[in-house]
Amino acid sequence: MDRSSLFQLIQEQLDPENTGFIPVENFTSLVEHHEVQLDPSKLDMLLALVQSNEEGQVCYQELIELMSSKRSSSFRRAIANGRRTLQREILLDETGLGLYKRFVRYVAYEILPCETDRRWYFHQNRLCPPPVFIAVVTIVQIIVFMCYGIMLNKWVLQTYQPDFMKSPLVYHPGHRAQVWRFFSYMFMHVGLEQLGFNALLQLMIGVPLEMVHGILRISLLYMAGVLAGSLTVSITDMRAPVVGGSGGVYALCSAHLANVVMNWAGMRCPYKLLRMILALVCMSSEVGRAVWLRFSPPLPSSGPQPSFMAHLSGAVVGISMGLLILRSYEESLQKQCSWWVIIFSFITFLLFAIFWNIFAYDLLGVQIPPPP
Repeated sequence: MDRSSLFQLIQEQLDPENTGFIPVENFTSLVEHHEVQLDPSKLDMLLALVQSNEEGQVCYQELIELMSSKRSSSFRRAIANGRRTLQREILLDETGLGLYKRFVRYVAYEILPCETDRRWYFHQNRLCPPPVFIAVVTIVQIIVFMCYGIMLNKWVLQTYQPDFMKSPLVYHPGHRAQVWRFFSYMFMHVGLEQLGFNALLQLMIGVPLEMVHGILRISLLYMAGVLAGSLTVSITDMRAPVVGGSGGVYALCSAHLANVVMNWAGMRCPYKLLRMILALVCMSSEVGRAVWLRFSPPLPSSGPQPSFMAHLSGAVVGISMGLLILRSYEESLQKQCSWWVIIFSFITFLLFAIFWNIFAYDLLGVQIPPPP
């Protein structure tokens, strides 16, 4: 019996009046004696859904979503609040796994706070599409840095070289009419230390996040952090340029750290307290270094050094938009009111920043350093 035949059987025999609900006692018998080959995790979740229902009926739509590898928030709540614990062993007890499956299990325990979610991800994971966004961004950043390093013969504090600031990728307030610079600055870096820090965090945190939550959500979060970074600098530090992917990196990191804190009891990643402290120390040190370079440059320069505000605005994006994304694993964001509140807030900020960049510089008489 294929899935379509099963759905037709359920609808015709167990829900002949098309009410959308199936009596629990009838559905239990069908699930336990079905002829469809289901993933073990799906079978466990079906039984948990049946036995956790207090109204004596199962929603037909939730069954379709489960069989179609989709889950609604109501289904998740039914499993989480159910009186029946899932029968199969936890993922850590599974043996005989290949190298890739062990890595998938590691990612599941690094990112997801719920054992049901971890098992769901483990059994549903497919290497298509692969997590290419973070990897491609990192590779491009390294290539751009190498090109400018060779051209300038300088690998640290590259922003003190006039030719570096002439790059069409750098955001400079004098070139703010060139809209692409509000994004392209993420490919430029002050020096090897900033590139190394950003690349390491992107790969260690961004790739597992992209594996679990998908390329669309993680790329949206990363680019929202990048855009918020340059726009915030254009409002709060109007004379300063911006380089580096720190806005996107801090959006990813702050979202992940906030998710770990809010689900502390459920997270099973090893040494999570030590790693949390280490991550906060490293992120704070990077912000401190950026503040030092901005206000106490170690070398003479022809203009203001890159601003540090992109770090902070990226963290704000991560704690707001990013946290909601990470807490909505396999759930539709469009059906959540809080998602639209965040989108409305971001669009409002975007419109305000556009008007600010058009009118505020002239109205306030800001003396912008001449663009290189």
